[in-house]
Amino acid sequence: MGFGQYSYDAHLALTSSRQGANAAEMFGQRGCHEQMNPFETKFRESRDSEAHPNSLAIIFALDVSGSMGEIPAKLAQETLPTFMRSLLDAGITDPQVMFMGIGNAESDQAPLQVGQFESSAKLMDQWLTYLFLEGGGSGGNENYELAMYFAARHTSLDCFQQRQTRGYLFITGDEPPNPGVSRTQVKRLIGDKLNNDIPIAEMIEELQRSYEPFYLIPDPERGHQVGRAWQDLLGDRVIVMASPDDTSLVAAGLVSLLEESVPSLTALIERFVSSGIPQAQAKRVGKALTDFAAAIERDGSPRPRLKATKQTPPDDKSGLDR
Repeated sequence: MGFGQYSYDAHLALTSSRQGANAAEMFGQRGCHEQMNPFETKFRESRDSEAHPNSLAIIFALDVSGSMGEIPAKLAQETLPTFMRSLLDAGITDPQVMFMGIGNAESDQAPLQVGQFESSAKLMDQWLTYLFLEGGGSGGNENYELAMYFAARHTSLDCFQQRQTRGYLFITGDEPPNPGVSRTQVKRLIGDKLNNDIPIAEMIEELQRSYEPFYLIPDPERGHQVGRAWQDLLGDRVIVMASPDDTSLVAAGLVSLLEESVPSLTALIERFVSSGIPQAQAKRVGKALTDFAAAIERDGSPRPRLKATKQTPPDDKSGLDR
């Protein structure tokens, strides 16, 4: 729901206490947490309140397969407070964060896990660490489209309904997209009855009515493997990062750019550095965001000025007379 106050210091204390811990110690689930089971869930809600009058819904839909487990672990141990501080420093006052876990619907125990939108450090951390990091990663692609489906049809956002501001969906992954949303999987995992499968392009079109979706690939090597297939669907909303360690900063940068809380990509990088982010990391995050920033004309590049031209007045003869 998004109640509670955020404290960066409290959040930093939580993550710092895990320094040196391994993933098994941070994520103790041995199956889907009962509160993260999406079956027959009507809505996950992101709501305005007196404390949070300008809520902004943000979903991290995390691939929890063996090859992608580094990102949830890094968020729990270090980088989620950085994400929140970056948004607050940019003047985004009321972010509400929800976590999803994504796996393989044909082979995993918990192919879709769904938390709640939260504003406080304690509850964000709770839902993040409720995730079951199932591992695996073989025998087919992860079902990222199920996270899209749930976000599009089973979340309710005041930012969108009250202010026509779309929420954000950040999907992390390293597998190509599936052809579409399977009605059989939706019925089994979520409980909805669909007449037909939903082609992936149609699902993304529906999702974009209420969300700004992005697909974050953890490194260039995997970007070469799967980037083109996702770019065919999402265009410049596919972000190939230099390292999975950059996930929180890349996500914060995308929100800041689209919410126009920074005037340009250059200003974003400068803000990161001034807040204590190492300059080398800030620059590589900027590099990952360059194409998207250019697409929305916030890369800081000067735009060409079009000079007025004097047009030759027409003569009296029409083209048929010539």
